[in-house]
Amino acid sequence: MSTIVKVSAASGPQQEFKTKGPGKERGKQKGGKRLAALFLAPTIVGITIFTLIPIVASLTLAFFRWDIISAPEFVGVDNFTSIGADPTIRRAFLNTIGFVVVAVTLQLTASIGLAVLVQSKMPSWLRTFFRSAFFFPLVLSAASVSIIMSYLFNQNFGLVNQIIGLAGIPAVPWLTSQSGAMVVIILVYVWQNFGFTFLLIIGGLSSIPVEMYEASSIDGATGWKQFKNITLPLLSPTLLVASVMAIISALQIFDQPYVITRGGPGDSTRTAVMVIYETAFKQLDFGRAFAIGIVLTLLIMLVTAIQFRLSRRFVHYN
Repeated sequence: MSTIVKVSAASGPQQEFKTKGPGKERGKQKGGKRLAALFLAPTIVGITIFTLIPIVASLTLAFFRWDIISAPEFVGVDNFTSIGADPTIRRAFLNTIGFVVVAVTLQLTASIGLAVLVQSKMPSWLRTFFRSAFFFPLVLSAASVSIIMSYLFNQNFGLVNQIIGLAGIPAVPWLTSQSGAMVVIILVYVWQNFGFTFLLIIGGLSSIPVEMYEASSIDGATGWKQFKNITLPLLSPTLLVASVMAIISALQIFDQPYVITRGGPGDSTRTAVMVIYETAFKQLDFGRAFAIGIVLTLLIMLVTAIQFRLSRRFVHYN
């Protein structure tokens, strides 16, 4: 419905024009909502099929014994109680926790140190080169990197042992000893993944006003004092985000130990996600695999909640 409005002027003839009524406005709003729903539909369908349905199925089948071939058999909480009784699963979770502590600490330390060095006074082209070089390993496939590293750390013909042999050091059994294998897994993981944390910290350092360092220099604070009293407090929100993301990623490690050591020697490098994979696709015990996955998810949520709880005391937003 439209309304005709007449406008009169002293020096000209009357003019008529139509104004849009409320019906057309409502029609436009409905059309806009339909268009928005049309664009959102693929995303909603994808999330439903590939996220919501698998989550519901996992939560349900965790209480069943199911090998895909036969019908699911309800077993209650047996899949969960058997997790603590299985020494392989216990060892895998302990390996994962130990790996997270060492790898994330090394990843954050290396990222902070290199970021501070890169942000120091140097030509812009050199700064750009280092940023690209440190981030480049993250672009590579974890499987391909792990295959290359397994050759580099081979005890008999690996390049690493050949280099340390020049110094008279005997060949190290990197991949055949329990401690050596875990060291290799940690080094490979940190080398490939610290680039993302490095860029996050670079962004945090860039947001710190230069005037604060200049003012502290006038007061006689340089070097370590500036880093302790200015850089770390103002960088703490970025460090919180970086540590949360690093821990969540490290708790889900799979590619490096699976490709390099297959979880060996023994169970020394077997991780929680490897146990989930082996239980599901080698033992065909999908119900138990779902239960292990739920326990790992709860562990990730617990660690993240603790981090945010502790952040109230150590993170400064002003």
